[in-house]
Amino acid sequence: MGNSRIKYKKEQQQILESENDLHLVLSPLGDLDEQVFDVIFLFLKQQKIQDCLEFLSIEVNLRNHKQQIFQLQHFSQMQEEQKVFEHNNITKLSNIIKQIIDHDFNRNNYSTPTYRKIRENLITKISQDKKIIQFFLFLVNLTSIDHRFIQSGSNSLNLLVEMKVDLTNQNFQKIRIKDSSLIGANFFKCDLSDSEFDNVIISGMNLNKAKLFNCKWKNLRINEVMQLNSHEGRINSVNFSSDGKSLASSSDYCIRFWDVKTGKIKFVSKGGGNTKSVCLSPNCATFAQCCGKLVYLRNFKTGKQISKLICHTKNVNKICYSFDGFTLASCSDDNSFHLWDVKARQQQAQIDGHSNTIRSLCFSPVCSTLASGSYDQSICLWDVKTGQQKAKLNGHTGGILSVCFSPDGLILASGSLFDSIRLWDVKTGKQKAKLNSQTSNAFSVCFSPDGTILAFTRDDKSIRLWDFKTGQQNTKFEGHTYVFSICFSPDGYILASCSDDNFIRLWDVNAVQQKAQIDGHSNSVRSVCFSPDTTQLASASADNSIRLWNTKTGQQKAKLDYSNNWVNTVCFSPDCTTLAFSSGQQFGTDSSIHIWNVKTGQQRAKLNCHTNWINSLCFSPDGATLASGSGQQFGDDNSIRLWDFKLEQQKGKLDGHTSGILSVCFSPDGVTLASGSYDNSIRLWDVKKGLQIAKFDGHTSRVNSVHFSLDSTTLASGSGQQFGDDNSIRLWDLKNGQQKGKLDGHTSGILSVCFSPDGVTLASGSYDNSIRLWDVKKGLQIAKLDGHTNEILSVCFSSNGNTLASGSSDKSIRLWDFDTGQEKGNLEGQVDSSVFSLPFSADTTESTFSNDKSIWLKNVKTGKNVLSSNNGKKDLQTQSKLSIFKSKVDLEGVTFLLISQQLIFQSQGALILKGEFVNFQGINLHTLFIQRGGCFLESNLAFQKQKN
Repeated sequence: MGNSRIKYKKEQQQILESENDLHLVLSPLGDLDEQVFDVIFLFLKQQKIQDCLEFLSIEVNLRNHKQQIFQLQHFSQMQEEQKVFEHNNITKLSNIIKQIIDHDFNRNNYSTPTYRKIRENLITKISQDKKIIQFFLFLVNLTSIDHRFIQSGSNSLNLLVEMKVDLTNQNFQKIRIKDSSLIGANFFKCDLSDSEFDNVIISGMNLNKAKLFNCKWKNLRINEVMQLNSHEGRINSVNFSSDGKSLASSSDYCIRFWDVKTGKIKFVSKGGGNTKSVCLSPNCATFAQCCGKLVYLRNFKTGKQISKLICHTKNVNKICYSFDGFTLASCSDDNSFHLWDVKARQQQAQIDGHSNTIRSLCFSPVCSTLASGSYDQSICLWDVKTGQQKAKLNGHTGGILSVCFSPDGLILASGSLFDSIRLWDVKTGKQKAKLNSQTSNAFSVCFSPDGTILAFTRDDKSIRLWDFKTGQQNTKFEGHTYVFSICFSPDGYILASCSDDNFIRLWDVNAVQQKAQIDGHSNSVRSVCFSPDTTQLASASADNSIRLWNTKTGQQKAKLDYSNNWVNTVCFSPDCTTLAFSSGQQFGTDSSIHIWNVKTGQQRAKLNCHTNWINSLCFSPDGATLASGSGQQFGDDNSIRLWDFKLEQQKGKLDGHTSGILSVCFSPDGVTLASGSYDNSIRLWDVKKGLQIAKFDGHTSRVNSVHFSLDSTTLASGSGQQFGDDNSIRLWDLKNGQQKGKLDGHTSGILSVCFSPDGVTLASGSYDNSIRLWDVKKGLQIAKLDGHTNEILSVCFSSNGNTLASGSSDKSIRLWDFDTGQEKGNLEGQVDSSVFSLPFSADTTESTFSNDKSIWLKNVKTGKNVLSSNNGKKDLQTQSKLSIFKSKVDLEGVTFLLISQQLIFQSQGALILKGEFVNFQGINLHTLFIQRGGCFLESNLAFQKQKN
C-alpha cells in the first residue's frame, strides 16, 4: 500500500511538471502578431497541405506563396511583409508547434479529473491572454487538415469552453475532436459541417442555429443529471426506497428524504448525531440510521424514533436491511457486526470474526447469507440463521470498503483501498474476475437491478459502469469530488451518488429512456392509438373521456367528455377524419359505438346492437368496414359485428366464441379478421363470407390482444390475467396455422401487443407495469421500458415506427422513441381517469379516450387544442406542468435564456443534413436534436438510413 501511494504521488508530480512545462511552451506566443494564425491557417487550408509542421519549417515555402496569402487577406505588400513574414513570427510559431506535437497535451485527454488542477492553473494564467486564445483556436482548426493535432486541438477546445471564450459564429468546418468534454459549449450560429466528434461529452451544449451538415459524431455522451443540494457537510450515504420514489441521504447530523421525480426535500430528520449510514425498510414503513455507537429505528412518515438499539462499543459504520425486512445488520469499528430482529427490536446475534474494522455489509437476495468486508483485507460470508461463517474470501491487498451481491445472489462484488474491484463466485468462494482500479480506492460498488452492470466509484472522483460479463467499462460519470456512496433505483434507470462536495447527483444510466409522459387522465388509460400519419395520438380512459394529443409537441389538442359511461377503446379511420370509440362498463347499460368527426368534434353517428360491453374496435384498411367485439367472461353477447361505415349500418355478425371478445384486428389486406376471447382461443374469419376459417388453441388463459404483422404472415397474441399462469405472447404462422414462437418474460398477464410497421419488433404491455420489445425473428427480448406505475392497458406504434405510445391504469400516457430512446417532452392534459385507448390519426394529430367522460383533440404540430366536444364548450387550454428548467427563446433567436443552475442541451433552429449523431451505446440521437428544436433536412431519408 505504501508503494502505491508513492507511485500515486509521483504521477501527480509528473502532471504538475507537465502543466508548468506547457505554460512555458505557450509563453513565446506573446511576441507573435495575432494575424499570423488566421493567415497561415487559411493558406494551409486553401493549398490542402496535410503536413503543416513540415511546411512551416521551410520558410521559403511561405515566401514563395506570399502573393497568394496576400490575396487571402487583402493586405498591403508592406503590411504583409512586416507582420506575417517576419522571420521571428514564422520561426517561433514553427518551434511552438514542434513542441506541442510531442507534448503530453497532444497525447492525453486534459478534460478528465486527473488534469483538473492543470486546467484550473492554466486558466488562471492564460484566460486574459488573447494570443494564446487565438493559438488554441488555431489548433482546433488545425485538426481539420492535420490529424496529428487532434488531441491538442480537442484539449484546446475544452479549455476555450471552460474559459467561456466567445465561440459563437465561428467556422469550425471539418474539425476533428476526440476524447474531450465540451459541457456547456456555446456553438450558437457556428458552422460545424463535416465535423467529426468521437467520445465527446456534449451535455449542456448550445447548438442553436448552428449548421450541422454531414457531421459524423459518434460515442457521444450527454450526462445531464439532477443535482440535489441542501446538506451543509459531506454526504456519507444514499439509499433508495423500494418503490424508487424517495431517496434518503445522511450527513451533517441529519437525514434528508428527497422526492426523486421533483428533486425536492420531502422532510428532514434530525437528532442522534453525525449519521454515517441510512437505510429504508423494504416496506417503506421505517428507516434505520447509525450515529456514533447507536442504531436508531424511526417512522418513515413522521421521523419519530421507534427504538434505540445499543450494543456496539465503537462507532457504527454501516447498516443494512434484509430483503424481507425482518432483519437489520450493523457493523462497527469494534470489529463485530450485529443482527437485529426488527419486529422485536432486539439483538438476534453478535458475530465476531474479523480482526479489524468492518466497513460494509450486504444481505443476499434470499436473506440466507450476509457478506461483510473489513479493513483486515478479507470478506466473510455468514449464515444468517446460525451465525456461522460459511466462507472467507482472500485476495485483496487493501482494506475492504464495499461489498454487494448480484440480484441473483450468485456473485459478490467487492471494492477496496488502493487495490481493485473483484467478483467472487458465492458458491465456490473463488474469484471470477478482477478489475484493476489503478491504485484508486473503490469506495462503493453496486449492481444494477437486472444484474448486468456493476457501478463503482474511484478516488479519481469518477463513477464507472462496468459490464461484468464482458469486463468492459460502459461509461464514466464525472462531476463530484470524492464519491462515497452509490445506489441504483429499483428500476435501474437512475444511479444516485453522494460526495464530500455536499451534493447528491442523480444520473440517467439506461439506454432506452422514456421520452414523454402524458399526465391528464384521472383514471385508467384503457386504449391508445396513433393516427395513420403519426401526428396524433388518441387515448380512451375510464375517466369517461377521449383525448387527442400532438405527438411532436406533447400538447393536448382536444377533449371529448362522455358523461354516460367509461370509454373502453378508440380507433382512427384510415383517412384520419373519423374517430370511433366504444363505451360501457361491467355493470353499465350503455353498449354503443360512437362515430365522431375529428375536425368538427361533433358526433356523426351512434351504433347500437351489442347487448354487452364493447371491448375492441378496428377499421378495415380501406375504411369501409368497422369491426367490434363484445362480451364478458360470463356474458350473453359474445359476438363480433361488422358495420358498413358509410351507411352506418350493421352488415354482418360473427358467432363462434363461447365467451366475450377481447380483441379484434383486421389483416393489412382487409381480407381476414382475427379475434381473441375469454374462451382462451383465437379465431380467424373471412370478412366477405362472414365465416370462421381457422381456430388457434394453445393459450391456457384469456386472449387479451391480437395483432397482424404488416406482411400478413404472422399473428401475435397476448394472454393472461393479473395472477394467472399463462403470461405468454405467442406467434402464429398464418400459412400453416401452427404456432411458430412463444415469448416469455412478463411476470403477469399480457394486455396488449403491437407489431412495428416493419414487422421486426413486437411491443407488449402487461399487468406487471412494464412494456417489452421483442425481436420477432430471434424470439428474444431486446428492451424493457419501465416507468408506468400500474398495468399497461394499450400499446401502439406510430405508422413510421419511430414512436411507441402506451396507456396505463396509472392515468398516464407515455411516448417512447424507438430509435433513440430520448425523451421528447411532456404531453399534458386534464384527464381524471384510466386511459383505455390511444389511436394516432393518419395525419398524426392524435386523440385520446378516457374515463373522465371526455374526448380530447390536440394538434401534434402546434400543441394547441383543436376542439373540445364537451357540449359546445370553448376549447380548453391545457396547463403545462412547470419544467425543472424554465426557458424562453430570445426574440432575435440568439439563444435560450435558462433560469437554471444546470445547463441544458439545445439545438433550437439548428440545420442538420444527413450525417450521424450516435451515443456511446449505439443509440441514434436524432430525436434528441429534434426535441430540442433542431431541423433535419431530408429527415425521413436520414432516419431510414439509420434503420437500414
